[in-house]
Amino acid sequence: MSSEMAGAAEVAGAAHEAAHTSGAYIKHHLQNLTYGQLPDGTWGIAHSAEEAKAMGFWALNLDTLIMSLLLGAVFMFMFYRAAKTATAGTPNCLQNFCEWALEFIDNSVRGSFSGKNAMVGPLALTIFFWVFSMNLMDLIPIDWVPLLMTSLGVPFFKVVPSTDPNATFGMAIGVFALVLYYSVKMKGLGGFMGELTLQPFGKWGMPVNFLLEGVNLIAKPISLALRLFGNMYAGEMIFILIALMGGAWAGFTMSGVTLFGSQILLSLGWAIFHILIVTLQAFIFMTLTVVYLDMAHQEHH
Repeated sequence: MSSEMAGAAEVAGAAHEAAHTSGAYIKHHLQNLTYGQLPDGTWGIAHSAEEAKAMGFWALNLDTLIMSLLLGAVFMFMFYRAAKTATAGTPNCLQNFCEWALEFIDNSVRGSFSGKNAMVGPLALTIFFWVFSMNLMDLIPIDWVPLLMTSLGVPFFKVVPSTDPNATFGMAIGVFALVLYYSVKMKGLGGFMGELTLQPFGKWGMPVNFLLEGVNLIAKPISLALRLFGNMYAGEMIFILIALMGGAWAGFTMSGVTLFGSQILLSLGWAIFHILIVTLQAFIFMTLTVVYLDMAHQEHH
């Protein structure tokens, strides 16, 4: 009986240690590289989630900023290079791709935007490829960048900017500012306030109108940001769980088949399916931006 109890205690201890290790692994991969004011009053990089949380609102997620700016620069250089080397004869692969992308975005904008604004097309192109490139980083093997950064002395590094709500809300707030600007510009301040206070129940229902229209207005950037963040964060979490599963199964066999191989198949299958999510979320963010700007250009009577 004592040997059985000792065996049970050993199994329980191993399970507890595995759970602790798994929890630490998940927290490490989901923690941003945060810069801010440390508890001792100095400024530096947080080396734990608690330090990052204590930094408060003015902390900066350096990995999100670095990857966002880097991917934006790559996108701009790619299209700049295509424009500089464009020829009227036989186009190269880069020119073919950029021309296809421009035609795709142009058709999407024409189908969703009925106003006249030369800024909307370039904005839609920028949003789609910037968000797409950020989402695409989710297909990099989950351990490659964190292990590389750890070997260089960097405690954390999230390579997917769109899994950080600061990035998604930042873009959504930028879109919201444009919506407010064009709403006032196209309709005037009085017309914009009239939409918020006189619809749908007329002047006798102004308080209710303002409440309903205000909630509808504020919900646009919130839903825009949370939709992108939620989908990409969930996808990142699934990759992490598959990696944990592979680590737990490594070395085990069943009917002569290595269980670790099934983890590779799961990762490959989810990555292939995730390509659709990566592209779809970028397209949705772009399309909703164009639709919101179209609504801002329309005057309601």
